[in-house]
Amino acid sequence: MSLPHRNAVAAHRRPNPILLAAMLAALTGAMAPPAHASFAERDDARAFVDEVASRHGFDPAELSAALARAQHEPAVIRLITPPARKGVRSWHKYRARFLDQVRIDGGISFWDEHAADLERAAAQYGVPPEIIVAIIGVETLYGRHTGNFETLSALATLAFDYPPRADLFRRELEALFLLAREQGRDPASYSGSFAGALGYPQFLPSSVRAYAVDFDGDGGIDFDAGPADAIGSVARYLHDHGWQAGAPVAEPARLDGGADPAPLVAAGIEPALEPSTLTAAGVNTLDGAPAAATATLVDLETPGAATEYWLGYRNFYVITRYNRSSFYAMAVFELAEALRLRRLVDSLRAARQDPTAPPPSD
Repeated sequence: MSLPHRNAVAAHRRPNPILLAAMLAALTGAMAPPAHASFAERDDARAFVDEVASRHGFDPAELSAALARAQHEPAVIRLITPPARKGVRSWHKYRARFLDQVRIDGGISFWDEHAADLERAAAQYGVPPEIIVAIIGVETLYGRHTGNFETLSALATLAFDYPPRADLFRRELEALFLLAREQGRDPASYSGSFAGALGYPQFLPSSVRAYAVDFDGDGGIDFDAGPADAIGSVARYLHDHGWQAGAPVAEPARLDGGADPAPLVAAGIEPALEPSTLTAAGVNTLDGAPAAATATLVDLETPGAATEYWLGYRNFYVITRYNRSSFYAMAVFELAEALRLRRLVDSLRAARQDPTAPPPSD
């Protein structure tokens, strides 16, 4: 075979690039998942529209039009789906995410800037400023990370395309429509987290309707323009869930050598263990005194380290109503304590430099 003929055969066997591109495009189109139908065209969404319209006097066409604008958000499903392999709980790792210099410095700045609103909320609802600041700090880093998902699309995606928690998110989608009507806003105008939480305090729409307050007195509730309404709303939320003004939140527990913490921890997160019960089981405060009140025994586990045990009182439980996690409640409490102590130290230093300065408030 001559060389020119060999080249001709090779050219004959080489794929035609135009044909190859066309085949690739056809194959890709065949393998791509089908586009999601408009929510307004789906039977489950239509049933939802009819129910909500009937319950609350909405125009069904108005709700359908809103759902027609909602988009299926795959990222929302990905973010809310628990990992296939459950991770190992680590209090040390969790704590490090929230007890860092950024959150402490940011919390002090936030407290200083909004001291008047925080003091007013504390006076009205009995919740200390440091607890309010710490919750907003843990939730959104003082408003820096409130989420950029369109709330209508996020909630529609979870309500109709995430069966494990569809009932919850259909209630929140319903609450969003009610909230938008009450506030005179387009349901598509809200944005927040992938789970539909809004603004500085990360309230779901149902919580906005139930607990949010117009704390700055401007005639409306706005969690995006500034933190005043969020400050009052967080305080009211905790107050309405049973916050006890002036009562302790938590303190470290000391376990005697023979104490078995397992059944005490298993008693649950809501305080149900009387001080006498805890003492009889070998659990007291660090100084050996009985617990200050009815408590829960909180176990903060870290692989490769000794488990920390704390006595959680009623106010600790109230924090878990915001996020039902003992890790979350302890992170809020410890951040609050760090902020309170830092502010106290800063005030004392300032007083030494200026003897005429007012004494620090606790």
